[in-house]
Formats: sequence, structure tokens, C-alpha cells
Amino acid sequence: MPLAIAAALAFSASHCALAQDSAAASGAAETQDGPVYGPELQGFDYPYPVKTFTFTSQRQTLNMAYMDVPPDAAKANGRTAVLLHGKNYCSATWAPTIKVLSEAGYRVIAIDQIGFCKSSKPDNYQFTFQQLALNTHALLASLGVDHPIMIGHSTGGMLAIRYALTWPEQTQQLVLVDPIGLEDWRAKGVPPVSVDQWYERELHTSAARIRNYEKNTYFAGQWKDAYEPSVQMLAGMYRGPQRASVAWNSALLYDMILTQPVYYELSHLQPPTLLMIGDKDTTAIGKEYAPAAIRPTLGNYPALAHHAASVIPHVQLVEFPDAGHAPQMQVPDRFHAALLRGLAEANAAN
Repeated sequence: MPLAIAAALAFSASHCALAQDSAAASGAAETQDGPVYGPELQGFDYPYPVKTFTFTSQRQTLNMAYMDVPPDAAKANGRTAVLLHGKNYCSATWAPTIKVLSEAGYRVIAIDQIGFCKSSKPDNYQFTFQQLALNTHALLASLGVDHPIMIGHSTGGMLAIRYALTWPEQTQQLVLVDPIGLEDWRAKGVPPVSVDQWYERELHTSAARIRNYEKNTYFAGQWKDAYEPSVQMLAGMYRGPQRASVAWNSALLYDMILTQPVYYELSHLQPPTLLMIGDKDTTAIGKEYAPAAIRPTLGNYPALAHHAASVIPHVQLVEFPDAGHAPQMQVPDRFHAALLRGLAEANAAN
């Protein structure tokens, strides 16, 4: 295993234990189940310094957390990669990828979107992918980044698609890692799910539930210690005194994901696109609410990936046959090799 990846994974594997050992010193509490973090992940340390972009949106002041990691000075290539996390992850989950990209010469900006992780959790906010894209664009503009490579995983993939559709000429390249949104779940039979239903569901979030879901859906029935920090990162906020605010934001975000498909616009994507898919992925938002007969038809990622590759104009499809929803975590060596190769090939073609 390359030293860069090994170091980043060592950080991830040890982080939960370190967080629990230092909880008292950092002000985070503990329960018998694990650490307790604040609603903006107070008490959980990120692998690189966290900065804050403060802006006004929808009549309120919000804070968006991000990491801005410079490239290896000897290899700097002038390109900036922007990493967008998934629904159950944070920008910190990208730690191994940040390290690999930085050492390859890329400036890396990893963002926590509003409603997630170390960013604001507003009680009243109209969450749309367009709004999150606008927020992201404003942050990048403040940093002088005008032609980013947008790399999105899962829900971050839907956001990256919306960003690229909105600013096609400013998006240097698009990388989609097991993006959700390659199908329209509602059109396929998932019934309407109210925000109240999502909220009630999210109030019962626990480490065990997160772990079981990710094991079965993200990692094809397998589990490694390296995956546990991301579980505790999320579960720790739900153990905290403001769990209701965390659950409410999560409910609003699930409503956004289910009701705002990007599926019908894939053919309009203009930037060169690298589509990276774990073939054992079965993720489908709202699947548990769908009739039993419909559930097996949802989240068929090999079929979804090949359909997407047939309609996205400038696309390269890379599949990981033995990986699930998060190939960057499950098969990091192969994932990062394919990512660097795809980025280099697209740059050479331009």
C-alpha cells in the first residue's frame, strides 16, 4: 500500500479511539456507546486545518466549513480539486484522497455543505441542490478558484452534477464516485415521503443502524475497522444534546435528494466526466418505503452506470467489480490509481 494512503487510513482507523480518549479535554462528552459531538461536530478533529466561509443566505448568516490543502510544492500543477461528500459522510472522510491528490500536485478543497458536519444546521432553510451549488460557487469564488475539478461522491455526486450543469464552462472536469441520482426513485415507484416521516426516522439514528446500513449497502456485506470513524463521526452528533436539530436538517436533506432528480439532465453535461462505480453498490434513497416488489429493481448500479455512460456526452466509465458504494474507502489503491490516471488523461486531452 502506498505510504500516502497508509498514513491517511492509519489516521482514520485510530481517530475514534483518539477522539474518545481526548473527549474530556476537548469538551466532548462520552456515552457507553461512543463519543458525543456537538451539532457542528465540535470535539471531532479533522485531518487538516478547518476554515470557515461565512455568508448570508435565505435571510440568515451561515458558516460553511472547509479544508484548503495546498499541493506538494515540487509537483504543483495549477489545478484545484474540489471534494464533495456524501449524505452519511463529511469532508474528513476524504482524508486519504486529499493526501493522494495533494502529493500529486493538486490543490484540494474539501467542503462540508450547509446542514452537514461542521457547517451550520439552520432550522429554517430551503435545501435545494441549486442552493448548495450556489453556496459552493460563492465559496470557491472567495478563494479565487474559477475552473475547479468537481469530485462528488454519492449525494455529492448529485451536487457536482448540478454544479456542472449550472457552470459548464467553469467546470474543468467532473468526477462522479457512485453518485446517487442515476435513476428517479419516485418515478420508479418510491411513494411520497414527508419531511415528518424522514425526521421521525432520523431521530432513531444510532451507530449500530449506520454501521449495519453501510455494511450491507456500501461495502457488500464486509466491514473493516477503517470504516468505523465515519460511523462514530455521524452517530456522535445524534448522541448530543442538539440531536433534534441534526435530525431535522437530515430530514430536509433527504427530502431534497428524493424530490430533485438530476437523472433527466445527464445528457446535458458538458465537461469531461469520469464515472467511477462500485458494481456491488445497491444504494437507493427511499427504498425502504417502496413496495417490496419494487425494491429489488432499485439501486442496480452496474445497469445504472452503463446507462449513464451511454447518455453523458464526454464520459469515461471505471468499474470496481468487488466494491460497493464507497470504492475510495474499500479499494483505495485501485481507486486512487484510476482517479489520478483519469485526471491526467482528461488534462492531456484538453
